[in-house]
Amino acid sequence: MLNTHQSLGGDLSYHQSVQQRLPSKFLSPIMFAHRGAMAHAPQNTLESFQLAIRLGATGLETDAWITRDGQVVLVHDGVLKTRFRRTPISGFLRIDLPSSIPTLDELFETCGQNTQYSIDVCAPGAIHRIVEILNNYANHFCNHVWICHPDFQLLCNWRKEYPQLQLVHSTRLAKISEGPERHCANLAERGISALNMHHTDWNGGLVALAHRFNLAAFSWDLQYPDQLSTAYRMGIDAVFSDWTDRMVEAYHKEFVL
Repeated sequence: MLNTHQSLGGDLSYHQSVQQRLPSKFLSPIMFAHRGAMAHAPQNTLESFQLAIRLGATGLETDAWITRDGQVVLVHDGVLKTRFRRTPISGFLRIDLPSSIPTLDELFETCGQNTQYSIDVCAPGAIHRIVEILNNYANHFCNHVWICHPDFQLLCNWRKEYPQLQLVHSTRLAKISEGPERHCANLAERGISALNMHHTDWNGGLVALAHRFNLAAFSWDLQYPDQLSTAYRMGIDAVFSDWTDRMVEAYHKEFVL
């Protein structure tokens, strides 16, 4: 079994440099714009999501919460801030929220079914409404939507209830007490589609390990060109960045030029 930062024939040097590009699970890695093009526009707004697509992102990441009247809305921390207080989104009707906060329906309608989506389900009760929304689209659309959560057991429960979903375990390497090899085996056995970790947790050997169990390897918080290039070279299947322009430029340098 692999130790925390060991890999199959690899070591920490993968974090600094990968000389030869390793194979990824997908034909092209997904470029997820974190909360839209948040380095250039207000995060989790339709403006930000549309800008990310124009800049070349192939995926959009967002955070899903649910209102008192059962609408799935996209906002980072799940509260509405006023001058004197912070009120949970769950206490509001959709109509009472600022128009800058979009619903999941509006995101899909605006950015289309050809875009990949990564949804952090921040309010677990929102999953049922998310599935209802997805059911309004063609069956293949579920293949474009990745449902993320840090609770492994909750993901297992969702897998049993919603076998059509693509589920992603978002965690940190240090939190995987059983070791990465056993954890990848557990994810695969439970039908989880991907493992999502911070970019400092991944190395080429761990990516290869995830692929051996038919898991996609997702990497977040990639903000600088060298981080993005290293991730592409080690075979990461999806990257998340606030800087859509940097993410796309690094992709073109690695895969196009």
